[in-house]
Amino acid sequence: MVLITNCLLFLPSLSPPPTTYQGLCRDGLQTQCLASSMCLLNCVSREEFDEHLMNTLKADYGNFRPCLILKIQENEIVFSKKKTKQNMAAKEKLEAVLNVALRVPSIMLLDVLYRWDVSSFFQQIQRSSLSNNPLFQYKYLALNMHYVGYILSVVLLTLPRQHLVQLYLYFLTALLLYAGHQISRDYVRSELEFAYEGPMYLEPLSMNRFTTALIGQLVVCTLCSCVMKTKQIWLFSAHMLPLLARLCLVPLETIVIINKFAMIFTGLEVLYFLGSNLLVPYNLAKSAYRELVQVVEVYGLLALGMSLWNQLVVPVLFMVFWLVLFALQIYSYFSTRDQPASRERLLFLFLTSIAECCSTPYSLLGLVFTVSFVALGVLTLCKFYLQGYRAFMNDPAMNRGMTEGVTLLILAVQTGLIELQVVHRAFLLSIILFIVVASILQSMLEIADPIVLALGASRDKSLWKHFRAVSLCLFLLVFPAYMAYMICQFFHMDFWLLIIISSSILTSLQVLGTLFIYVLFMVEEFRKEPVENMDDVIYYVNGTYRLLEFLVALCVVAYGVSETIFGEWTVMGSMIIFIHSYYNVWLRAQLGWKSFLLRRDAVNKIKSLPIATKEQLEKHNDICAICYQDMKSAVITPCSHFFHAGCLKKWLYVQETCPLCHCHLKNSSQLPGLGTEPVLQPHAGAEQNVMLQEEVCEEN
Repeated sequence: MVLITNCLLFLPSLSPPPTTYQGLCRDGLQTQCLASSMCLLNCVSREEFDEHLMNTLKADYGNFRPCLILKIQENEIVFSKKKTKQNMAAKEKLEAVLNVALRVPSIMLLDVLYRWDVSSFFQQIQRSSLSNNPLFQYKYLALNMHYVGYILSVVLLTLPRQHLVQLYLYFLTALLLYAGHQISRDYVRSELEFAYEGPMYLEPLSMNRFTTALIGQLVVCTLCSCVMKTKQIWLFSAHMLPLLARLCLVPLETIVIINKFAMIFTGLEVLYFLGSNLLVPYNLAKSAYRELVQVVEVYGLLALGMSLWNQLVVPVLFMVFWLVLFALQIYSYFSTRDQPASRERLLFLFLTSIAECCSTPYSLLGLVFTVSFVALGVLTLCKFYLQGYRAFMNDPAMNRGMTEGVTLLILAVQTGLIELQVVHRAFLLSIILFIVVASILQSMLEIADPIVLALGASRDKSLWKHFRAVSLCLFLLVFPAYMAYMICQFFHMDFWLLIIISSSILTSLQVLGTLFIYVLFMVEEFRKEPVENMDDVIYYVNGTYRLLEFLVALCVVAYGVSETIFGEWTVMGSMIIFIHSYYNVWLRAQLGWKSFLLRRDAVNKIKSLPIATKEQLEKHNDICAICYQDMKSAVITPCSHFFHAGCLKKWLYVQETCPLCHCHLKNSSQLPGLGTEPVLQPHAGAEQNVMLQEEVCEEN
C-alpha cells in the first residue's frame, strides 16, 4: 500500500513542468483526483494529505505550484463552509428542542394550578394538625400566592431562551446543593446510630461510610462549579464540613452542630445571590416592555402576536405537553396492573386516558394541537403514498390539519367537555373523534381526487402509480361505510352522529364518482377514437353526486332544526346549524344552479350556430383550434371561425367569447328584436382590437 501511494504521489514529478495555464489547471485536476485516491488508500484525513503534498512539491520543484496551492485552499474553504453549515444546523436543532423542552414545565405548572382547589385545600388544613401553624392562618395570603404562581408560570413561558437556560442552571445548582446537604445529614445520622468516635481507618464500616459520602460530596461540588462556570469550588463546599470534622476526630455532638452551621451558611450564600440579582427581573421586564412598545408602534399587535407565536412554537409546545400527560397517564395505569388487559379493555383505557388528559383548558389545547399534527401527518402520508417525494415540493396542501383541530375545539366547547365526569367525557370524546376522523377522510379524498383523475387522463402506463391511486380510493370507499355501520350499531342516533354518518356516506359516494370517471378515462385510453360526449357524462356523474350531497345536507339541517325546536336549544347549536345551512346548503345550491344555467346557455348557443357544410370544410381545410384534430363536422361562429361543436361547448362553459378573436357570443334570445343569429360584441379586455373585429363582423 505504501509503495502504491509513493508511486501515485511522484507521478506529477515525472512529467515536465507545465508552461501554460491550461497545463497548470490540468495538473491541478490530476492532483485533485490523486487526493481522493490517497484519502481512500491510506484512510488519512484530507489535511494530512494536503500538507504532505505541499512538502513533496517543495522538494521537487523548489517552489509552490500556484494552481495546486489554490486548489488546496479552495477545497479547504469549501470543506470548512460545509462543516460550519452542519454545525449551525445542528445548533439550531438543539436550540429548537431546548426552546420547547424548557417551556413544558411552565404549562404543566399552569395545569396543576388550575386543578388545585384552594378552598378544599384549606378545609383539609383546618381538619388536620397544621391548623395552628401561623403559615396556614393567612388564607388570603395563600390565595395571592396562588395567583403569583400563575404570574410566574406565564413569565417562565415567555422568558427568552438564554435567560430561561440560565434560570434552569440556577435551579439545578440549588438541587445539587440540597443533595449535598442531604448526603451530609444521612452521614451524620448513620454515625450517630453506630456511635463510633475513634479513628475511621480502624473501623472498616466507618471508613466505607466516609468514603461514600466524600465521593458524593466531591461529585456535587464539581457539578456545581461546572454548572455555574466558576473555579471557586469552595463556594459549594459548605456541606463537606461535617466530613472534615469527622476526619479530625471531632465529637459526634459537635458534628451535628457543624452540620447545621453548614446548612445555615449555604442558605446565607443563596440569600446573598438572590439579593445581588434582585433587580434582574425588573430590568428584564423593563427591557421587554420597551421592545413590546416599539414593535407595536412599528408593526402592530397582530405582528407582535404572530412573532410570539412563532418564537414560542405554541403548537409544538402544547403537543409535547399533552403527550407527556398522556404518557404519564398510561404509565400510571400499567404500573398498578400486573395482568395484561384485553383488546376491549385497551380501547377503553385509551379513551379514558385521553379523557383524563382533557380536564383543563391547557390540556384541551394540547389535544387540539396533537390532533392537528396527527391529521397533518396522515394527509402528508396520503400525498406521499400517491406522489412520492414530489408531494413535498411546492405543495400548499402540506399546511392542512388545523381544520380538524379547530373542529375538535369547537365541539368540545359547545358540549362542555371539560366539566363532565371522566366516563361521560370519554363517551362524548369518542363521538368527537369520530367527527374528526370523518373530516380527515374527507380531506384525504380532496387530495386523492385530482391526482386520480389526472392519472387517468394523462395516459401514464405505470402500474404502480395506478395501483396506489386505486387502492387508496378503495380504502376511502370501504372505511367510511364501515365506520357509519359501526356507529349505527353501537350509538343512539342524534344530531352529531347524523353529521358523521352523512359525511361518511357522502365520502363513499364521491369516491364512487371518482372511480367511475377514472374508469371512463381508462376506457377512452384503450379506444382508438375518443368517447363522444365524455364531458357531458362527467358532468352528469358530478351533478348526481352534488345533488345527493345537497339532499343529505338538507336532511341534516331539517333534523337539526327539529331537534332545536322540540329538544334542548343552545346558542352554539343554532350557530352551527346556521353555518351548515349557509355553506353546505345555500352556497352549494347557488353554485349548482349557476353551473346548470351556464351549460344550458352554452347548449343554446351551439344550437343557434350554423353547421358547416362539406364544401365549407373542404374549402377551410384546417384543424380545430381547440383540440387540434381534423374537423369532419363543425359549427361556424359569427366571426367566421370553425370549431367542433363539442369543443366550443366546453369553451363556452368557461367564458362566452370566441377562442381566437375573443369576441362575445351572445344568444339572440337574450336580446329583444333580433333574429336567431348570435350577436357579436367586442370583449372589454381587448379594446385595441375593436376596429379589427368590427371589420370582420361587417365582412360576415
